[in-house]
Amino acid sequence: MSAQPSEQASEQPSDVVCRRLVGRTAVVTGAGSGIGLAAARRLAAEGAHVVCGDVDATRGRAAAEETGGLFVAVDVTDPDQVEALFRAADDTYGSVDVAFNNAGISPPDDDSILETGLEAWKRVQEVNLTSVYLCCKAALPYMRRQGRGSIINTASFVARMGAATSQISYTASKGGVLAMSRELGVQFAREGIRVNALCPGPVNTPLLRELFAKDPERAARRLVHIPLGRFAEAEEIAAAVAFLASDDSSFVNATDFLVDGGISGAYVTPL
Repeated sequence: MSAQPSEQASEQPSDVVCRRLVGRTAVVTGAGSGIGLAAARRLAAEGAHVVCGDVDATRGRAAAEETGGLFVAVDVTDPDQVEALFRAADDTYGSVDVAFNNAGISPPDDDSILETGLEAWKRVQEVNLTSVYLCCKAALPYMRRQGRGSIINTASFVARMGAATSQISYTASKGGVLAMSRELGVQFAREGIRVNALCPGPVNTPLLRELFAKDPERAARRLVHIPLGRFAEAEEIAAAVAFLASDDSSFVNATDFLVDGGISGAYVTPL
C-alpha cells in the first residue's frame, strides 16, 4: 500500500452537478483552500451565490473570482469580523441560506495531552470551536427572519472516536462542534433551520500532503485504518456539503454526517 494519498484515489466525483441551490446565498469560511475551496466551487456550480470568507486575502479573493462570488476578509475568531461577513452576504445577495462554517487549523504543536501546551490548546479551540459558535450566532438571525436555512459545521470523524495520532485540542474542539451542532439543530428546527455537523475522514489536502512529506510513518498510520484504502478527495466532501445545503436533505438535522470511508465502522484494521 502506497503512503501517498494522491495515489489512493481510484475514483473521482462525477462531473454531473445538480442545480439545487439556484438563487440561494452560501457563506463559506476557509474558502481559500482545501475543503472550503472545493465546497465553494461545488455550491457555485449548484447555482448558489457564494460568499468566500478567508483570513488569506490572496487565496480568498481568488476563490471568489473563480466562483463568481464575493470575497470578505475575515478572522473567524473576531466577533465583529464574523458579523461583517454575514452582513455582507445579506447586503449583497439579500439572504443567508447556507452557512458552511469550515475554517479550522491543525498545528503541529497540538499533539498528545502530555506534550501540548496551554497556548496551543487555546489557539486551536478559538479557531476550531469558538469560531463556529460565532458564525452560527451571526448566521441565525438572518435565517430566523427568512424562516429557513442550513448550517453545516465542519467537525471530524475524531468527534466520534479516538484518533490514531493524537491531536488533543483538535479532537476536543471537533467534539464540541458536534455537540453544539446537535443542540442548535434541536433548538431551531421548528423555525425551518437545520444544523448538522459534517464529519470527514482524512482528506487529501495540502495540509495532509505536508504531513506525508514531513512524517510519512505518522501519516501512514491514518491511511491504514480506512477500509476504502485511500483518503477522501476534497470534492467528495464538497458533494456532502452540497447535499446538506440543499432540500434533498430536508429531514437531516441535528446529527453527525459522516463521510469517512468507513473508518468509524471498522472494528479491526483491514489488511
